[in-house]
Amino acid sequence: MHTKSIVVAGYRHTDLGIFSDKDPKLTVIKAAIRKDLLSFFDRGVEWFIFTGNLGFEYWVLEELEVLQQQGYQCQKATIFCFENHGEQWGEASQTKLARFKQTDFVKYAYPRYERPSQFRDYNRFLLDNTDGAYLFYEPENETNLKYLYHQVLKKEDYTVKRLTFEELNQIAENFSEIE
Repeated sequence: MHTKSIVVAGYRHTDLGIFSDKDPKLTVIKAAIRKDLLSFFDRGVEWFIFTGNLGFEYWVLEELEVLQQQGYQCQKATIFCFENHGEQWGEASQTKLARFKQTDFVKYAYPRYERPSQFRDYNRFLLDNTDGAYLFYEPENETNLKYLYHQVLKKEDYTVKRLTFEELNQIAENFSEIE
């Protein structure tokens, strides 16, 4: 199966205890992301779909922008769940949110939150309109991503690449060889 579009989702920076863009953990995380993105390009992925969350999604966005500057071609989309996504975030987070709003395609699923089923329907929409997912999530370290993760597991003929803590540990152990 040819994977042309993938949804990107993963832990938020707060889930990982990362509160600074200078956190040394980001060097390892971004090295793993870059490796995975290069693999996606090799497999012909054309679209990367974001939901606008800070943390893993934002780091993928950053790395995609670097790779695009190096000549790699892709399209980026952000499909926010709600129009008011991030409106109460601080200034630094607003700056990052603005980068999601500058992707090639930006849409909002709903004007505002009205009922819990909107999240399930939103996740279903994302999965029904992509060929695969790039996830940084492990069920042992549960967050609200569990809902999307369980929907991904039920989907047939759907490509899934998971970044794991074990993979990050391996990269960290071999990091001097990478640099």
